[in-house]
Amino acid sequence: MSPRLVFWVSSSIRALLIIIATGIAAYLWGAVIGLLLGFIAMSGLVLLQLFYLQRLADWLDNPASSRLPDGWGAWTDIFSRLYKSRRGDEKNQAELTEWLARFRQAMTLLPDGVVIMDDVLFLEWCNPAAESHLGLSLAKDKGMRVTNLVRTPEFMDYIILGRYETPLTLSFRDRKLIAHIIPFENRRQILVTHDITESERIDMMRRDFIANASHELRTPLTVINGFLEIASLQPDLDITIRHSHLKLMTEQGERMQRLVEDMLTLTRLESMDHLLRVETIDMRGLLEQILQEAEALSAGRHLITLEIDGPDIRGSKDEIRSALTNLVTNAIRYTPEEGKIHISWINTPQGAKFFVTDNGIGISPEHISRLTERFYRVDKSRSRETQGTGLGLAIVKHVLLRHKAQLLIESTPGVGSKFTVQFPANIAIEE
Repeated sequence: MSPRLVFWVSSSIRALLIIIATGIAAYLWGAVIGLLLGFIAMSGLVLLQLFYLQRLADWLDNPASSRLPDGWGAWTDIFSRLYKSRRGDEKNQAELTEWLARFRQAMTLLPDGVVIMDDVLFLEWCNPAAESHLGLSLAKDKGMRVTNLVRTPEFMDYIILGRYETPLTLSFRDRKLIAHIIPFENRRQILVTHDITESERIDMMRRDFIANASHELRTPLTVINGFLEIASLQPDLDITIRHSHLKLMTEQGERMQRLVEDMLTLTRLESMDHLLRVETIDMRGLLEQILQEAEALSAGRHLITLEIDGPDIRGSKDEIRSALTNLVTNAIRYTPEEGKIHISWINTPQGAKFFVTDNGIGISPEHISRLTERFYRVDKSRSRETQGTGLGLAIVKHVLLRHKAQLLIESTPGVGSKFTVQFPANIAIEE
């Protein structure tokens, strides 16, 4: 049976009972008494309805604090349905509050900035990423016009033109941002910002790397192609000149090979898939091999000494050897003849340290912070003479990063340089 039918049936039964009671009273005590009792009964029923209407009005005025009455008769069903409806509303409100909290948390954790504005661009809400990107503060700037907070000509033109279908590339607060305004509802707009500063920096590094690598390869290729063209055009070239050309081509070919090998090494070190192969490294044996290679490269032109008083360590032997060899090789290349180079491996409370000290040409202070950049050279002409690829210290930096080690550089022009590698204490093998 439907609630409406139940209401009318119960109300009709109560009215019928009053009419029957009135008739019985009129039969027993006369018509006047019967009608009076009927009137009193109907008045009581009306007053009861008014009483419950007043209770209902009180509850509607303050449903949160007022208690819903139990009711009588048809009011029992009415109040029961109101109670169920209220419980349903409370459940829906709780779910809505939970979803709103989740939404705000998600917006807070987004790496992209989100700004909610009204139709006249007044700030209503923004997440922490937007505060960082645009210099906003939700606590201080709420209710202020966004165009007064982000004062750049590009953004103002974007707002004035209203061509929101195309994102805006914006330079703001030393950041490169992609900004996009999305209208929603009738009176609100969303401003979304995406920080592309890091990706732009990586793209720039990639472009510079390709340009530098192309430049470095162009010179030896030009030399080799030039000599090959001469040889093809002059088959009867003097044997002495021919040998000289072959020697130069061999040197340039070896230079290209070293360059390609260094680029492949850097690529491998930077690859996330290239896991660190940890093994026990016999540092005494490794450093003695590096010393032999250094003496062969020096060919007696320098005094090279080695001091070993440090522990064996755990790490990638090939990578550590490549890094330390690069440091020793650089010392030999940039130290004039009769110069002194000292290699040392010692143990300290902070961890094992590797030193390469020379009395070479030295490095000016303004160059030291950039020495580990790819293809960065203090003196390009000097680097060509020493056959360097410009990638050695970049390889050193990446190897040390993989081993949680640090490179410290001290140098004075005309006095010499000292390169220090500080390894973490936890990779040393205790005896």
